[in-house]
Amino acid sequence: MKLVVRMSDVSPYSPANHHGTVNHRLIAPETVGDTRIELLHGHLQPGGSALPHAHPGLDQVCYLLEGRARVSCRGVVEEMGPGDACHFPGDCEHSFEVLGDSPVRVLVIYSPPYGEDPAKVIRR
Repeated sequence: MKLVVRMSDVSPYSPANHHGTVNHRLIAPETVGDTRIELLHGHLQPGGSALPHAHPGLDQVCYLLEGRARVSCRGVVEEMGPGDACHFPGDCEHSFEVLGDSPVRVLVIYSPPYGEDPAKVIRR
C-alpha cells in the first residue's frame, strides 16, 4: 500500500480541452489503488483555461491554492481565490479561467476517478 504520493512520483500531463495547464494525478487507481476518488494537482499559467466541457457521471471539486480564477456552471459565473472551493456536478457543462497575471495552483477531486479519458469529455 502506498501512503504518500509525491508530485515527482507521477508524470505530468496536459488535459484535453485545456490551455496552459499541467496536471499531476496524485491519488488515483494507478497510484494508490482507490477506485472511488481521484485527486490531482493542477498548475495553470496566466491566460490558462478549461474550455466549456462536461464529465458525464463524474462530480468535480476544485480547491484553489494560489491565484484567481473564474468558474462557470449552468449559467452561474463566479470568481474564486485561495481557500475557495467550487463544485461541478456530474453532467454540468463548466469552464475554468485564470484571472490576472499570476498562475493558478488548484487541487481537483473527481468522484468516481476520471482518469483523463477523452471519451469521457463532452465538448460543446
